[in-house]
Amino acid sequence: MGLTFSHFLLRIFQKRHLRILMVGLDGAGKTTILYKLKLGEVVSTIPTIGFNVETVEYKNICFTVWDIGGQDKIRVLWRHYYQNTNGIIFVIDSTDRDRIEESGKELAGLLQEDDLRNAVLLIIANKRDLPNAMSICEIREKLNLDRLTQRRTWHIQPTCAIQGSGLYEGLEWLSEELKRK
Repeated sequence: MGLTFSHFLLRIFQKRHLRILMVGLDGAGKTTILYKLKLGEVVSTIPTIGFNVETVEYKNICFTVWDIGGQDKIRVLWRHYYQNTNGIIFVIDSTDRDRIEESGKELAGLLQEDDLRNAVLLIIANKRDLPNAMSICEIREKLNLDRLTQRRTWHIQPTCAIQGSGLYEGLEWLSEELKRK
């Protein structure tokens, strides 16, 4: 009985380590989000050529977040980061109506990857503070989420990375979904 109780306590208090892949088109705000979560502040960023990786601790979970560059020529390299991924954070610029279909195509390709079949999907609809931002319903429709995600747990979280609004709500959803796995 003592051993069972010890395992119970260990499970409650031991940090869980999870691998998160953060991708999306260039300019969506991935790096800004990563460092806002890591440091609690907005840092000056440049387009990511390659990747940034940071550990973000939230509610007894250590998320190792891989922020992969989103430029067209770099996207072919995304697949090198898929293995052992527990969750996907797909970041979109809510104001970028010209490239929402391109985002949808990239997301569709991502969700067909065998290495990502068990990963939960958090879509961060960033830049929601701007007046021309698409609604969540519009984003859902343009990304064709009802068809793409029939057998996958997913959520759209509206955010403003600069202000930090919505980021921790997204992490909360992600942590709760990953606890169930």
